Amino acid sequence: MTRSNDRAIIAKRVDRGEADTTEIGQLAAAAGYEVAGECTQRRKQDAALQMGAGKVGELRDQVIETGAQTVIFDNRLGPYQVYNLGNELPDGVEVKDRFRLILDIFGQRAQTRKAQLQVELAELRYELPRAEAKASLAKRDERPGFMGLGEYDESRENDIKARISNIRDELEQIEETERDRRQQRRESGFDLVALAGYTNAGKSTLMQALAADLEVGENVEMHPDLDPTAEREDRLFTTLGTTTRRLDLDRREALLTDTVGFISDLPHWLVESFKSTLESVYRADLVLLIVDVSEPIEEIREKLMTSHDTLYERNEAPIVTVLNKVDQVEPEELRDKREALSPLAPEPVAVSAIEETNIERLKERIQRELPERQRERLVLPMTEDTMSVVSWVHDNAFVEEVEYRDEEVILDFQARPAIVEQTRAKASDLAADA
Repeated sequence: MTRSNDRAIIAKRVDRGEADTTEIGQLAAAAGYEVAGECTQRRKQDAALQMGAGKVGELRDQVIETGAQTVIFDNRLGPYQVYNLGNELPDGVEVKDRFRLILDIFGQRAQTRKAQLQVELAELRYELPRAEAKASLAKRDERPGFMGLGEYDESRENDIKARISNIRDELEQIEETERDRRQQRRESGFDLVALAGYTNAGKSTLMQALAADLEVGENVEMHPDLDPTAEREDRLFTTLGTTTRRLDLDRREALLTDTVGFISDLPHWLVESFKSTLESVYRADLVLLIVDVSEPIEEIREKLMTSHDTLYERNEAPIVTVLNKVDQVEPEELRDKREALSPLAPEPVAVSAIEETNIERLKERIQRELPERQRERLVLPMTEDTMSVVSWVHDNAFVEEVEYRDEEVILDFQARPAIVEQTRAKASDLAADA
């Protein structure tokens, strides 16, 4: 785990243009590093060092001057590049790339068994090509520890593959349990709404604004993922697993789930490792795609396109784009951005989660976009069990009216088709016992 007083130098090489170190700096801070400086370069990649030899010399001088213990590259580093850079830097200085840094953050934040398994899976997928490189070099050169990659262990590569297979099996069991839970929730009358979007877009803050209430009824086993501590902090990765709360709507029973945020330039193997967390998004009835509208328009557009590619690949639910942080932009800028983004985000809802601006408007939109409910009017005979059925309907549907008569109860309600069918069956059972 990263120590809070570690100092780090940020390094980034780009083929063209200017090197933007904003995100990697935020990631370093999220991992607990103090960013002591940065070193950037515009040139083609150097196969041995990522940067040119002269620039690496400047990087070494910065490390010595600042006393940094770590150098974090925003570029993806191969195992040989890590080794070569380590030889060029002072002894004891650790070199890591953005993906190793992200895995460190995930490891710090993983609290549940599912999150811990996903982190381990990602780490093993990160390590596997390095183990394969060791095996290849050891077989070719017959020199243990060649290129500083460590002593070759013939069984390590197979151990990694076996562990990956075991983790996949355990995650599949967890996913099956969660699929059953989602079905139980739907059968109990809950609509499922998921928050999606890039990390630090304000998803956790919006969850607090929309869903402060944790009460979902007495069936605790159906809701083990309820979390009273959805954080409202300006930092990356405040949510790693899933956090669920009851959504405060007037005419619907709904649950709101927050998930791990997207992040730029993630490799396929890392996204795949967290696929089961995204199941909460893919299987929702409605997705709220949260966007930080205070960011530059090109950055917003790129993130929207990537988010759509991720969501539309497997998601069938409608998607509502939420332009968050309107408190940080002028009205004219917001108007211009809405117009520019209209092809990607038709009819977005503009809100400020931190100031709770337009939250009621967003709730109205959510209710409009959720699946249609079926209207039903049933006549129940008055028996010893009738009131328990009426109570069950109150818990699982939106009751328009209940009329009590001497020999019967008339129920007028709206609910999912499955709830309507269950209520009809209960009414038939009451009639048979009357």
